Amino acid sequence: MKQKAFVFFAILSLATFIFSPTATAGGIEVGATLEDFTMTGTDGKEHSFNSLKGKNGAVIIFLSAQCPVVKAYIERINSVAADYKAKGINFIGVNSNNRQAESLEWVTSDAATNFKFPMLIDTDNKLADKFGATVTPEVYFFDSNNVLKYHGAIDNDRSGKNIQEQYLRTAFDAALMNKPIEKTKTNAFGCTIKRVGMAGK
Repeated sequence: MKQKAFVFFAILSLATFIFSPTATAGGIEVGATLEDFTMTGTDGKEHSFNSLKGKNGAVIIFLSAQCPVVKAYIERINSVAADYKAKGINFIGVNSNNRQAESLEWVTSDAATNFKFPMLIDTDNKLADKFGATVTPEVYFFDSNNVLKYHGAIDNDRSGKNIQEQYLRTAFDAALMNKPIEKTKTNAFGCTIKRVGMAGK
């Protein structure tokens, strides 16, 4: 009986670790202005945020090469990115997992294979800490003035089979029409960002 109870709580703990919601405290808040920063991409080059954003803003999306939730979102992410790049909003991927969890070679290969936008390497998870990002995928939409307009999930359904609300698309559309964004923050869900010092797997 004790062994069964142990197994149950172990599984419950693992599920909480993998699918934990984003923290509600700390990090950058909606309405705050992001200062320009520079990071190295998977292409080996230095990129500034301002050089990568579009004329109408940018989305910083925290991603993982191994997270099953990210994998379920790949097609949707690329679809949104393509649709709104044409409208002046660019996607910028960020991988903040420690290198024991995801090697640079793995991240580079994953970025080239699965995503149609730049991927930055967040060494020592400094950007994730600054933003307060906790899971992948987690999105931050900044307007052309680098003001944070929306933070949270892409939509309401990780499987993609029962999407009721397109949070990110709705935020984009409102911003592009200079209208207020009704939902500026939602709970992101996915895999915990494996920060430096956390277990590799």
